[in-house]
Amino acid sequence: MATHKYVYFFSAKNAEGDASKKQLLGGKGANLAEMAKIGVPVPAGFTISTEVCSYYYDNNNEYPKSLQDEINKNLEILEQETGKKFGDSQKPLLVSVRSGAAVSMPGMMDTVLNLGLNDVTIKGIIEQSGNERFAYDSYRRFIQMFGNVVLGMKHESFEHELETLKEEVKVKLDTDLDTNNLKELVKRYKSKVKNIVGVDFPQDPQEQLQKAIDAVFSSWMNPRANTYRRLNSISDKIGTAVNVQSMVFGNMGETSGTGVAFTRNPANGEKAFYGEFLMNAQGEDVVAGIRTPLSIEKLNDIMPHVYKELLSIAQKLENHYTDMQDLEFTIENKKLYLLQTRSGKRTGFASIRIAMEMYDEKLIDEKTAIMRIDPNALPSLLANIFDPAEKKIATKENKIIAHGLAAGPGAASGKIVFTTEKAVELAAKGEKVILLTSETSPEDISGMNSSQGILTTRGGMTSHAAVVARGMNKPCIVGCTAMEIDLSKGKVRFVKSDTEFVILSEFDEISIDGFTGEIINKDLKTIDSEIEQVFVTEEIALKDSTIAQHYDKLMAWANKYKKLMVRANADTGPDAKIARKHGAMGIGLCRTEHMFFEEERIMTMRRMILAVNDKERQMAIDELLPYQKDDFIEIFREMNGLPVTIRLLDPPLHEFLPHDEELIADMAFELNKSEVRIKNKIEDLKEFNPMLGHRGCRLAISFPEIPKMQVRAIMEAACELQKEGIEVFPEIMVPLVGHYKELEIQKDLIREVAELVMREKGITVKYSLGTMIEVPRAALTADKIAKHAEFFSFGTNDLTQLGAGFSRDDAGSFLPKYEELGIYDSNPFQVLDRDGIGELIKIAIDKGHQTNPNIKLGVCGEHGGDPQSVEFCHKIGLSYVSCSPYRIPVAILAAAQAAIREG
Repeated sequence: MATHKYVYFFSAKNAEGDASKKQLLGGKGANLAEMAKIGVPVPAGFTISTEVCSYYYDNNNEYPKSLQDEINKNLEILEQETGKKFGDSQKPLLVSVRSGAAVSMPGMMDTVLNLGLNDVTIKGIIEQSGNERFAYDSYRRFIQMFGNVVLGMKHESFEHELETLKEEVKVKLDTDLDTNNLKELVKRYKSKVKNIVGVDFPQDPQEQLQKAIDAVFSSWMNPRANTYRRLNSISDKIGTAVNVQSMVFGNMGETSGTGVAFTRNPANGEKAFYGEFLMNAQGEDVVAGIRTPLSIEKLNDIMPHVYKELLSIAQKLENHYTDMQDLEFTIENKKLYLLQTRSGKRTGFASIRIAMEMYDEKLIDEKTAIMRIDPNALPSLLANIFDPAEKKIATKENKIIAHGLAAGPGAASGKIVFTTEKAVELAAKGEKVILLTSETSPEDISGMNSSQGILTTRGGMTSHAAVVARGMNKPCIVGCTAMEIDLSKGKVRFVKSDTEFVILSEFDEISIDGFTGEIINKDLKTIDSEIEQVFVTEEIALKDSTIAQHYDKLMAWANKYKKLMVRANADTGPDAKIARKHGAMGIGLCRTEHMFFEEERIMTMRRMILAVNDKERQMAIDELLPYQKDDFIEIFREMNGLPVTIRLLDPPLHEFLPHDEELIADMAFELNKSEVRIKNKIEDLKEFNPMLGHRGCRLAISFPEIPKMQVRAIMEAACELQKEGIEVFPEIMVPLVGHYKELEIQKDLIREVAELVMREKGITVKYSLGTMIEVPRAALTADKIAKHAEFFSFGTNDLTQLGAGFSRDDAGSFLPKYEELGIYDSNPFQVLDRDGIGELIKIAIDKGHQTNPNIKLGVCGEHGGDPQSVEFCHKIGLSYVSCSPYRIPVAILAAAQAAIREG
């Protein structure tokens, strides 16, 4: 009976795998086999498959019974191919043991080089190479790497011995150590192992190999690998392979070397060979910073024939894989070997340029170009960044004083302010400010709008601050628990450690990086996005910007292939204008409450809330009507001919009232009301859980005059624009419906007001009426609700809160641990929870279709701008997704990729 195959050999003579087997052999193993097959010089070896990794973790760190026999068999084949023998004293075979997952995870897992060296085999290495110094240099490297990776010793333990010895013999570089120095270093390293680990350094090559394989498989679950997978949405289940490969040596003197190179520039995408190398070195030396590497072009001066061969192989590999390649190579006595090729990591700018230019070069087609670009890279092309030179200096000067969650794109600098009022006041004087606060609420909208960026101590990635900031394309950092604000003293303290902190005052300069979550105690210069200057401000013509031309072509292709429509969450005319420029096909969420927070309107809103009778309340509402109408006219005009979904008033009334004593006093004076009466009203409106309180359709049922005013404003605006010849398609959305009767009551009210306005104006407006599905009960009874709705818009932010039982403002304190433990693969407020909230959505879709087969379906939560969530929306057949104006390109590209992937 044949046993399951776990080990696959690769060499120029016999390659058992190829590039199509990445899930089985990992990226490194599959590409080594592929390179061997197409004639690229690759040191022979074998790959232990990812299936072994899965088995290892599923069976309490045990291996399949047949694995050791397979390893021994492949080791024998490797010995035959190389003419060397593992553990032999005459012609010893040395190997490297490297990790290699199906998805590239650079530097996250462990590697051991020069394995097989011991006090006996080193004599054979000296005899074979004729280079005693090289042999002991390799031995000291092996002990250090094995001690660190396998035996768990700290890297610094060995570095201390190395630096001490260099001081004793008065040399600066490792390469200045002579043979006797290296012999002494090996002796000291062995002694260090004995002292720390309590055992002698292992001399049996078979034991060394088994322990190294164990270490590489164990490194799949090390903290940095887990963190990298979590940040990059890589599943723990795919596992790593282990590659055992015959060693080639770059540290055999000045005829040998090692390096890394890219077939194109990974920073800017330029079609130019790019990389670094060192002579007389092994791989880790290039990235460790011990010696300054040389630019790859200088290899042409040192070894022109090797450089020419490397260029030829690089071009061959790029043409073969039709993608920019990241190469690792070693030169052993003037002979070139490739140790790895993989698709190279690149910046957002580079990814677009490379994809577009490879299309022009006929290496790839449109669909492949679209699939090559990470949608999440696009915001970095649209937002300001810090001047790289200034950021580098600030980092060196230790000016980074705290970190939080990077919740809004871009970089910003300005004076610290602690209140919305101060932000508005200083911004009006032309000052740049950063708003620091414990958390934000809808009341802070004007302050947020006036600020360059927002920094909060509380909240997660979908807190109010994060959601609004992303909609404004403003840098935002939330959940900065190291920040302590003392409003009474006008001070803020950033705790760096138990003994170190930084205290700043209001109006001090500060910078925040919305890409990294860093808070910087310095005023840094920012650079505008070139694409933004072309498509939004139009300060640069399209013909004058190469990156903008590439971006324009990419988005045109994406729009051609996508099936989902992409709309914007926009509350103002300027937001709507930006949304159109970024490609929005309508507005999927217009939050009317944001319109009430402007300075000239908020007092009228407060007068309505504080009204003592219906007449007084109606007078205030009548004052609000023209404001609402003007806003809708501006939005409809910008969206000429495209649908606009308008959510009727959603938040509870207490959010429109101040809570600060000084602000209450100011309001009492302006409204000519008693402070005591105002405080009593605020107390009356206070709720233990506002999310579940008197808001949305509940508020509209209690105060029908509010939705009546809003519907009249919508319809009057629509009628007036249609008279001008501008097409308008309002979609009136009732929020927070949980019971069909709530919607039924609001539907009757909306229809009555809409018909009345159209009769008054003599105009017929094609409008629709629907609801936001954000309450689990609404999803479960969607068949009843659909009888009264022409569309459902899934408010996935609140549906996640209510469905999962998490507060999006408070869950940031524990959700990272949930992700770390694998309870959730990703933060459910960032990436839609398909198994839970996704099922609620599917239930609502199925039930809604039972009653109303033609019901329109969309998503308007933050998930509408997340690529994974967009793909889910495509799969379940939604009509559109809606997101912030600056996430529209992300959603468009993600929708195109979902359609291509499905096809």
